[in-house]
Amino acid sequence: MTAVTDQDHTDRADHAGDEGAQGAQGAHGERSEERASVEGASGEATSEKGAERLPVEDETAGAEPGRGERSEKGDVRENGDHARVEGGDASGRADSRTEPASGWDDGLIARRVTEENAGAERVAVVETRAHSAQTVGPLAYDAPLRSRLEALRELVGLSRTRLDSRTLADAGRVLDEAAARRRLSGQHTVVAIAGATGSGKSQLFNALAGVPISETGVRRPTTATPIACSWSDGAATLIERLGIPPRLRRRPLQNAEAEAQLRGLVLVDLPDHDSAAVQHREQVDRVLALVDAVIWVVDPEKYADAVLHERYLRPMAGHAEVMFVVLNQIDRLPGEATHQVLDDLRRLLDEDGIALGEYGEPGATVLALSALTGDGLGELREALGQFVAERGAPARRISADLDAAAVGLWPVYATRLRTGLSEEARDEFAARLAHAVGASAAGEAAERAWLRNANRACGTPWLRLWRWYQDRYEPATGRLQLRAQADEEATARQRVEHAVRTLAERAATGLPAPWAQAVREAAVRGSQGLPEALDVLAARAGLPPGRPPRPGWWPAAVLAQASMTLLQVVGGLWLLAQIIGFMAPNLGVPVLLMLAGIIGGPLVEWSCRIAARGPARRYGTDAERRLREAAAGCGRARVLDPVAAELLRYREVREQYGRVTGVGATVTATGR
Repeated sequence: MTAVTDQDHTDRADHAGDEGAQGAQGAHGERSEERASVEGASGEATSEKGAERLPVEDETAGAEPGRGERSEKGDVRENGDHARVEGGDASGRADSRTEPASGWDDGLIARRVTEENAGAERVAVVETRAHSAQTVGPLAYDAPLRSRLEALRELVGLSRTRLDSRTLADAGRVLDEAAARRRLSGQHTVVAIAGATGSGKSQLFNALAGVPISETGVRRPTTATPIACSWSDGAATLIERLGIPPRLRRRPLQNAEAEAQLRGLVLVDLPDHDSAAVQHREQVDRVLALVDAVIWVVDPEKYADAVLHERYLRPMAGHAEVMFVVLNQIDRLPGEATHQVLDDLRRLLDEDGIALGEYGEPGATVLALSALTGDGLGELREALGQFVAERGAPARRISADLDAAAVGLWPVYATRLRTGLSEEARDEFAARLAHAVGASAAGEAAERAWLRNANRACGTPWLRLWRWYQDRYEPATGRLQLRAQADEEATARQRVEHAVRTLAERAATGLPAPWAQAVREAAVRGSQGLPEALDVLAARAGLPPGRPPRPGWWPAAVLAQASMTLLQVVGGLWLLAQIIGFMAPNLGVPVLLMLAGIIGGPLVEWSCRIAARGPARRYGTDAERRLREAAAGCGRARVLDPVAAELLRYREVREQYGRVTGVGATVTATGR
C-alpha cells in the first residue's frame, strides 16, 4: 500500500544521493538499499516529532468491513524538504511484515493497492518525481495590469505626505501582495474552499482529492487549520506563503485523468468562517486575502446566512470572476426544490452585487452538487479544470484587489466638480492685495504730485506766492485728521488676511477633504509675513524720489509764463515812470502791456493744466500699475505658487487614480 503526503518532491537531495550511490545494484537490491537508507536517516526524527494524523472513522476494532487497522508504518510524511518513509520502500510498496496490502493506510492520502499493481504504482511515483524536476516559471502580469500597479505605486508615493497611513493601508497591501505573488509560480492556481459550519466543504475537498484528506464528522468545528492539496509539483512556495506547515500539505489520489484535468491546482480547505473560535475566523480572513480564487460552499439551510453575505460575499463582489458558489447537499432536497433554492441563491448573489458568469459573461460560477453522492461533482471538476488551465486567476485576483482599493480611495481622490483656480480668482486676489497695499491711493497721489509740479512750473508767480502764504499761515481748523499709522497697518493686515482666506476657500472648493486641507494650510503658511513684505515692496515701487518727470513742452510753457510776467513788470514800470513824470504821459501802451501780462499769465497756467491732465493721469496709472504688479508678484510667490503646487499634486494623483481605475482621469484639477 502507498501513502504519499509530500506535496513537493523537488528537493529530495538525500534520496537523489542514495540513488546515485546505488546505481550499480540490481532493481531489488536498489529498492532494499533505498528503504534502509531512508529508514535510517529519517525514521528517528519522525518518531521524535510524532507524525500527525488526521482522525479517521472506526480506528478501533469496530472498523467498517474491508478496512483493516491503521498501521503505524507505511506512512510517507513531509518533514522540512524531505519525505519521511516508515516501514515501506521508496516506491510505496507495503512491507510484508505490516498489514495486508488490501487494508487502508492512515487515511491522509492512502489508497488500496494489491501486490499485482504495486509495480505499476512505483512507476507512477517515479514519473511524478521526474516531472517535478522541471522548473516552474514566475507569474507574469499583462501590460494593462502592470500599468495599473505602477500607477497605484505612484499614487501612494505622491500621497504619503497628504494622507494618513490607514487610508493607504489597503493600497500598500495590494502592492505588496501583487509583488509577492508575481515572484511565485505562474503555473499554479491557489483555490480556497470556504464555507459555514456543516456546509460540507471538507467533504467536497475530499471528494475532489479522491481520498479522505480533511477530517469530516459531526463534531464542530471539524476543520481547525487550513490543509493544502496540490495536483502537481512546484507549489511549495505558494503554500508556504499561506502559512500552511509541511505536515498539512497533501497530494491527491494518483489518477492520470484527474491529474491531467486539475494539473496546476492547489486546493486549500479552510476552517469554518462562522466558527465560534476567533482564531479560526482569523485564519479564514488571512488566507482568503492571499489565495487566487475561492469556492464558497453553502448548504440548503444556510445559503442565505447574513454573516456570509454581509461579511464576505458583499465586500468581495468585485472578485466575482475568481469566485465559485457551490450549493452542496442537494441530495437532501426533494424534486424541484434544488432549482428553487439555486434560483433564490442567484437572486441573493445579485442583490450582493456579484456578477454571475452566465451566457458567456464574466462572473461567478454557480453550481449545485452533492459531495456525498457525487452528483454534479464532475461539472465542478470540469469548471475547475478549465479555470486552472487558463492560468489567469492570479492576475484577475490582483485586478479585483486593485478595483477594491480604488473604490476605497474614491473619497480622497475623486470629485465630480471642476477644481482649481480660475483667472478670475487670481485677478481678484491680486486686486485685494493691491487694495491692501494702497495701489489706487498711490496712483492718485502720483497724479496729484505731477499736477502740482506742473502748477509750480507753469503757474503765475503771484498765485504761487498766495498759495505759499495760505499753506504757511492758514490755521488747520476744519481739516480732516489722518489716521494713525498703526491703524492703517492693522487695516492693511486685515485686508491681506481676508484676501488669503478667500483665495484658499476658492481653491479648495470641490477638492476631497485631505487635499482641501492641504491647500488651506499652504495658503496660511504663505500668508505669514505677507503684509510686511508688501510694505517693503510698496516703499520700493512707490513714488520715485524727487520731482516727477516733465514733458518736452514744459520749457515753452515756462518761457511763455515768464514772458507774461515780464510784460506785467514792464507795463507796470512804464506806467509808474509816467506817473512820476519820468516819461511822457502815454497810458495806452503800458496799460496794454500790463493787461496782456495779467490776462496771459492765467491763460498760460490754465492751458498748461489742461495739457498736463493726460501726462499726470498716465504717471499716476504707471505708479499704480507698478505697485499692483509688485503686490501681485509677492502674493504669487508666497501664496499662489504654493496653492498651485498643491493643486498640481492633486491633479497628478487624480490622473494616477484614473490609471488605477482603468478609465483615465475624467476630472482634472487646474493648478498652474
